[in-house]
Parts: sequence; structure tokens; C-alpha cells
Amino acid sequence: MVFALPVLIWLGYQESKIEKLPPQAVLVLGGSTSHLERERFTANFVRQHPSLPIWISGGSPPKSTQSVFVNAGVDTKRLYLDYQAVDTVTNFTTLVDELQAQGIKSVYLITSEFHMRRARVVGEIVFGSRGIQLKPVAVPSQNMHESVDKSIRDGARALIWVATGYTGAEHIKKR
Repeated sequence: MVFALPVLIWLGYQESKIEKLPPQAVLVLGGSTSHLERERFTANFVRQHPSLPIWISGGSPPKSTQSVFVNAGVDTKRLYLDYQAVDTVTNFTTLVDELQAQGIKSVYLITSEFHMRRARVVGEIVFGSRGIQLKPVAVPSQNMHESVDKSIRDGARALIWVATGYTGAEHIKKR
């Protein structure tokens, strides 16, 4: 718990000093049991944002994902499917450099409501290290209680990644 206080202070400082930019892309985090739920939510959400590219990290198989977006009337040319991630930390570390290279400075972050705290902690550290802002958009979920310990653990891993490039993913159980 002692480690959490400096991370929270740092996140608050980061939030206070950045200019709010309109999101230039959508990032959807896959989940062990909620891929399609998050993708369906996103397909409806992005109809209100027709010019934004949609990055999906660790989602459903490509044909399933494409079907969800086609059924919602979303052009699949907007989709960037990435299957490199094995957990929440690598959802961010595997894509941050690509997003930065494309000049993206702000993204909508879509994940389940119960997962959002941990995703924000990790995303603010990893994406923040490259000057990319997050605007969270939570998918409603019945489970509202993810352990704070996971946020602390993954926040520490994100800080280690910023300092060393090492994620520690091979030592963590998947999701």
C-alpha cells in the first residue's frame, strides 16, 4: 500500500499538468472473458466517432471481431487488431510506440468498468511516458470489485517498464 501513494500522487500531477486533447483513436483492451462484450460496446460507441481508428489489443479472433463491427455498420478498415499482449501491462507496452509513431496524443480507453482502475494506472504510466493522454470509457459490468493489489502490482510493473523496457509478463498469470 505504501507504493500506491507515490503512484497516485504522480498520476494526479500528470492529470493536472496536461492539456486536454480530443481523442484521436480508440483503444479497446481485450479481456479473458469479455472480448465480445467490449467489442460490441465499442462498435456502438465508434459510430459517434466515425473518423477515429480503432485499436483492439488482445481481443476476440479476427473474424469474430470483424463480424461485430460489420453488424454495427462500422467500416473494418478502421480496425487495427493486435494480439501481442498477454496481460494489462502488455496491452499498453506493445502498442504505445506504434501509436506515438502515428502522432496520436490522446485515446479513448475502453475496458470493463471493473478493470478500469488498473487499466488507467498502467495506461497513465505507459502512455503518459510517451505523452499520450487517456480518456476512459467504461463498459458496464456486473463485477465491480477488482483487487487494488492488481492495480498496485501492474502499476509497479509499468514503472519498471518505463525505466527498463522489461514488463515481467512471463512471471504473471495471464490476466
